[in-house]
Amino acid sequence: MDQAGTLERLSSEELHRLALRRAVERRDVRFLWELLELLPAAEAAAGELDEAEADVLTLRARIDDLAVAGRPPVADALRPLYLEYLRRTGD
Repeated sequence: MDQAGTLERLSSEELHRLALRRAVERRDVRFLWELLELLPAAEAAAGELDEAEADVLTLRARIDDLAVAGRPPVADALRPLYLEYLRRTGD
């Protein structure tokens, strides 16, 4: 099975862990920043409006969210980002 098919079978939480680990290993600040930018919208889409509002208002909350962006349903909302990043950066 190709990488795309393998990635599709992973849970959103697994995709989050893999993408975050790869970004940290590669020191890919651009991806981490993109994730931080998308987190408030993903949290809002997941019904976590208070979290989304807090993230917009404080950088610290947004940085802390990197550690928990893999939890459902936020990870599910970010799934397309993780898939695209892992495919683009696959070895």
